[in-house]
Amino acid sequence: MLKVFPTQPINVFLDLSSDRYPWKRQAILLPLVQARAHPNVLKASAWLSSLYHVKSGKKLDGVDLSVPLTYADRFRIRHPGIHWSYFPPHVDSGAIERWEDEAFRRCFEDILTGNWRQHDPYELEHRLDARSSLYGRPGQASVFRTFQGWLAMSETAPTEGTLRVFPDVRLSNAYTILRPFFRPTVRADSPNIFNPKNWNLNFLIKISQLQTSLGSSVWVLGTLVLNRHPCSTHILRLEETMTSVPKVSPGDMVFWHCDVVHSVEQEHTGSTDSAVMYIGAVPKTPLNSAYVVKQAQTFLAGQNPPDFAKLKQGATFVGLGGDVDVKEPISRVAMGLPV
Repeated sequence: MLKVFPTQPINVFLDLSSDRYPWKRQAILLPLVQARAHPNVLKASAWLSSLYHVKSGKKLDGVDLSVPLTYADRFRIRHPGIHWSYFPPHVDSGAIERWEDEAFRRCFEDILTGNWRQHDPYELEHRLDARSSLYGRPGQASVFRTFQGWLAMSETAPTEGTLRVFPDVRLSNAYTILRPFFRPTVRADSPNIFNPKNWNLNFLIKISQLQTSLGSSVWVLGTLVLNRHPCSTHILRLEETMTSVPKVSPGDMVFWHCDVVHSVEQEHTGSTDSAVMYIGAVPKTPLNSAYVVKQAQTFLAGQNPPDFAKLKQGATFVGLGGDVDVKEPISRVAMGLPV
């Protein structure tokens, strides 16, 4: 029994299963193992992680940005001709955790102290201890990914169900982090919504109020959804600013910063499936290393990765990748396997 999301039509496949969306299918997962463990993918991941830095110059124990690790994630097959609204503009790796977790909150310290233009999305230090998954929701990543990404398994172009991104991570971070502390005094669609005089500032806000502040629902598997609140759509001008990535071919990879607002196009006007494997950039850190140890144990046992729902007892699969399929030293280190 392989589980997927959503049930009709089938578009997103979890690595092995989820308790919510059942669908019977043989699990042919060896290609995913081979793709994540490919040396070229891992080298690209390490280069991306090297874009991060530590302003203080302090030596960080257990951190090596040149050592890439793997994170087992989903793959997506998007069928043509289907209107799809399951991935509106959102940010991965935690929702309310950005304010609730002290270390995560410190990643946005410049924004919260009134110096949003000084905010550096590539500052590494506080991200190492940030907890992006405080509630253990199945399917929510608990690791630190410098970049989220996917590997194309098909040709996909704009309007064919591809990725869209908001192209200014500093600006979107500033808006996202400060938005709960402001209340508009006019309607979201008012032409005066951009006038600062039409907003009230409230410094005293409880964590329990954040969800209401950000809209009717900010929770989608632990991601922060931005278009659920009409002000976000208008202030960030999401209808105009969300930008589709260029045409890709099988084997091309697309990466975006872990804080980037992104979505999947609602329309797929192409004639063939739009298919991708999710493969993020995961550097060696104490948090990530500890996760990979647990992930390796589940991999060798043919079970779900730790961040995903547990398999039902007695579940069996065909075509699973195994230890013998991970051959290169860089690949085995990345997957937490003995070299």
